[in-house]
Amino acid sequence: MTKDVVVLDYGSGNLRSAERALARTGANVTVSADFDTALNAGGLVVPGVGAFAACMAGLTGVRGEQIIGRRLAGGRPVLGICVGMQVLFACGVEHGVETEGCGEWPGTVERLEAPVLPHMGWNTVKVPQDSVLFAGVEEERFYFVHSYGVREWELTPGDGFAQPVVTWAEHGVPFVAAVENGPLMAAQFHPEKSGDAGAVLLKNWVGTL
Repeated sequence: MTKDVVVLDYGSGNLRSAERALARTGANVTVSADFDTALNAGGLVVPGVGAFAACMAGLTGVRGEQIIGRRLAGGRPVLGICVGMQVLFACGVEHGVETEGCGEWPGTVERLEAPVLPHMGWNTVKVPQDSVLFAGVEEERFYFVHSYGVREWELTPGDGFAQPVVTWAEHGVPFVAAVENGPLMAAQFHPEKSGDAGAVLLKNWVGTL
């Protein structure tokens, strides 16, 4: 059965490379900014590159934060990529300016402390045992391009709620590389640029739809 996936077009992100990579998993992929199309798809991918504030402005311009919130309320899968992951957190701080995010997770996106920025290139990740996204590629490397990240995981487990599966990486300091939280999943790296390992990860996500 073919899975329908929408890549949200809000003016940011590697839309066509994400579209091609997802299509290779066998999914039926559409790039769209349409509210109802994005809301009702089997899976929604939220890409993002550049500045946190610019991505949030673009996202709110297509009511993307409402689409994400309504999808999650109904248990419909969402995958954030790069800044598309960052905007899922409460806020981002760039050059001293704080911008409100979607607030699906608590936490702040802030500049990494490292000798060289941006963090650009291949890096390993520390994958927890119960990861679905990384099944079969736990020891592989993934492609990162960013200067900002989430350095502290602030969500505390609540009664009756499963603790999210958080994968970490390190560049100067540890940072969140990926999160699996029920229907909401995200990666700081670019799976669509991560070769065979990224292809497996995307296929694993499509397999959850």
